[in-house]
Amino acid sequence: MASLDDVRRMVSHETGLATIAVVRGDGSVHATVANVGVLRHPITGDDVVGVVVRGNAVKLRLARRTGRASATIRHGWAWAGVEGPVDIIGPDDPHHGIDADGVRLLLRDVFRAAGGAHEDYGEYDRVMLAERRTAILIKPERILGQV
Repeated sequence: MASLDDVRRMVSHETGLATIAVVRGDGSVHATVANVGVLRHPITGDDVVGVVVRGNAVKLRLARRTGRASATIRHGWAWAGVEGPVDIIGPDDPHHGIDADGVRLLLRDVFRAAGGAHEDYGEYDRVMLAERRTAILIKPERILGQV
């Protein structure tokens, strides 16, 4: 059985590149590739899988509607998938206990957890706000994999 530690390890090998899947209204699956990381939830402190998405992303609209998502990451023949309910936190998705500065820091935390680094975080913050970037935090209800 896979664990979040396995996901965390694979993130370091694949720069967090994972397949994100959400369900469309007709029951079909919308799947895209994005960078993910394992980090602590800013309110609960529990480990979650986070992804930062554009404010106009289809996966964001679908995650808002269904309240669920999955992320699958692989390294070689090893893979781990995390699925569960989501918390969505961003400029258009306020969350109790997280102000605008908290959103800014959360987006940085997800980026870093996915292996990202930036030379100018002021510029990073400006772009994230201009693109209405939002964090989707997947609470691991089920973790599957072959590790």
